[in-house]
Amino acid sequence: MKDNINDFLVIKAVEDGVNVIGLTRGSDTRFHHSEKLDKGEVMIAQFTEHTSAIKIRGKAIIQTSYGEIESDSRR
Repeated sequence: MKDNINDFLVIKAVEDGVNVIGLTRGSDTRFHHSEKLDKGEVMIAQFTEHTSAIKIRGKAIIQTSYGEIESDSRR
């Protein structure tokens, strides 16, 4: 199985106000970073020893080494 700790993902906002939230690793999962993207903005994110999950709120296209998915609108 592929070690995904260094995996990158590309997030492209399809609407204004897409929130990208990094969640910590460990016994207590917490928010540790948040970004807001407007339509057309692109963010490249990476899983690290501190980031175990990334939450995306809003309509965006997410590209990973496993494929592409589109999230639904916040509304």
